[in-house]
Amino acid sequence: GARLQTNLCNESLMLEKLPACGKSFEEMMKKVDSKKWCNLTEFIMYYDNFTQCTEREANNASCFWPNPLAEGFITGIHKQFFSNCTSEKVHWEDPPDEILITLVLIPVMLTCAMITLVVWCSKRSDIL
Repeated sequence: GARLQTNLCNESLMLEKLPACGKSFEEMMKKVDSKKWCNLTEFIMYYDNFTQCTEREANNASCFWPNPLAEGFITGIHKQFFSNCTSEKVHWEDPPDEILITLVLIPVMLTCAMITLVVWCSKRSDIL
């Protein structure tokens, strides 16, 4: 019968080739103003090329992608270029009292009005 040949991941080859992807990405990112590094639309094509490169090199080394070693490399690139892009946490506040009271009273008043209407209609069976 046919023998199933499995290729083992050559991690050292992959780790040897991945820095070329990082270097290429670094060269492309030099074209983008560093103040715009947090705006993905400014460099999405470069990042796509970087991602495809890391995937290609992992596959060439018979490794699946993503894998922990490739992810570690990609995380290092993220730290290098995007460490200042953390989003600030949103601080939720209650609306002003006037708006809050209005938002609470409208459903309460509508509920009372509907109950009143149902009770009134049920007492006047001659309408139905």
